[in-house]
Amino acid sequence: MDTEPRTVRANGITLAYRVWGPEDAPPLVLLHARGADGADWAEVAPALAAGPRRVYAPDLRGHGRSDWPGGYAYEAMRDDVFAFLGALGIARADVVGHSLGGAAAYLLAQYSPRLVRRLVLEDVPAPVPLDPPRPPAERPDGDLPYDWAMILATDEQRNAPDPVWWDHMGRITMSTLLIGGGPTSLIPQEQIAAFAELLPDARRVTIDAGHLVHEARPEEFLAAVGEFLSPADRTPS
Repeated sequence: MDTEPRTVRANGITLAYRVWGPEDAPPLVLLHARGADGADWAEVAPALAAGPRRVYAPDLRGHGRSDWPGGYAYEAMRDDVFAFLGALGIARADVVGHSLGGAAAYLLAQYSPRLVRRLVLEDVPAPVPLDPPRPPAERPDGDLPYDWAMILATDEQRNAPDPVWWDHMGRITMSTLLIGGGPTSLIPQEQIAAFAELLPDARRVTIDAGHLVHEARPEEFLAAVGEFLSPADRTPS
């Protein structure tokens, strides 16, 4: 399997990404959480690729080996993923997003429902204002594997999300699996329940793992996602 990072130009920046699985298999895109990168999926990606699937795990802008351009609107991350798929010639894909990556995933599903065949949101907060707001973050010492400006920008959007994001949830018409991390997660689980009620075709499962579901409970995560995504679609991308 080829898991060495590759790069592609998309939406005016360079995105790094990793790949697992046969080239002609149905595509699956994995979008990581804030502060991580595509390597965060390394433990579960081979099992997902065994579907068989062609698994792609990009580093979001401001993370890892992708460009750190300084602009970190959620919509920019959505547009990066849209352009990433276009650059690779992928017309339709299953998409899994964790936390921040899940926000990019649901915005992509709103923006281009025909592009996202099935959607998995792993412990993704609903776009509702935080009360009380998240206080200003203090930068850790030393070099970071992400752009600190990304932390500040995403905190701002987490505190006061664009109301359109919530208003457009009805556009997510594809089958959607919402995975909650249970009572130890930092994400209010009632928000995930609200997602499930709002989306036209949603199912919800809870894996008591905290926020890092696929890392803390990989076998249970793979069981839930594998069942949801099976059988793999053999329609060419």
